[in-house]
Amino acid sequence: MARNGRQKRRGVPGYDTDPQGGLAESMNDTHLAAQKPLYLCQPFVRSALIKGSFRTIVALPKYVHPYEWIAMNLFDFFHGLNQFCGVTTESCTVHNCPTMSAGVGLHYTWVDVNRKRIHLPAPQYIDFVMTWIGQLLNDEAVFPTKSGREFPASFPTTARQVYKQMLRIFAHIYDAHFPLLLHLSCEGHVNSLFAHFIAFGKEFDLFDFREFKGNGEPALGAPACIGGIGGPDHPATESLEVRDIQAALIGPTGERQPYPGVCDLIERWVERGVLPKEVLQ
Repeated sequence: MARNGRQKRRGVPGYDTDPQGGLAESMNDTHLAAQKPLYLCQPFVRSALIKGSFRTIVALPKYVHPYEWIAMNLFDFFHGLNQFCGVTTESCTVHNCPTMSAGVGLHYTWVDVNRKRIHLPAPQYIDFVMTWIGQLLNDEAVFPTKSGREFPASFPTTARQVYKQMLRIFAHIYDAHFPLLLHLSCEGHVNSLFAHFIAFGKEFDLFDFREFKGNGEPALGAPACIGGIGGPDHPATESLEVRDIQAALIGPTGERQPYPGVCDLIERWVERGVLPKEVLQ
């Protein structure tokens, strides 16, 4: 699926962008640039279009079937995410993003039609995912829109597959392209969309924080993720890169365990009351 976007060049709000000093120079007072990603820094971590908790806007309306509500929201999330894919398309290149990274030491891999794990550049991975989801959303047998058509029994499983793949794209955008979104003054928009996405996923059992943070490791009790080049029959798995594994978080077992960096953002939003505490359970 084509991903088109226009970029408006703007300075990062609240920071000195003088070419002699640079963005990193303007943050010397707190040393945030060296310690944590920009999306965890003030004021960006609290930038949003909606104030308060996202719990109320995800609640199931009266007289609406849960499957219908899930389908409609997945459709909206898909198109919102596609807009940000378009915005980052010029920076998300094979050269800049040779793997589908989502945090220090974490790189998602596809299992191809021959059931072989392969690394794909992030733009190719994202194109595969967005094309696959787009085809599902347009399939009347999976996402029915006509009167009298029923949702298939497999709809909950398909919805979780779609949600999980979109979650990976969000994780990559935050990890690799958040500075660009700041430059375009888009941080409030992407934060609002992502917080809404997480709150909705938890409300309808599409999102499991422990599974997401555990990266599908069997030892942590997380099942393999479904979805891939050949469709939902081919699982997508996570793998580690030797080149940056030494920078990964040390887990309770003493081993280094990479995880999506946006987990820290989700935890911060829970602390601030933006997301309900149940999100982490």
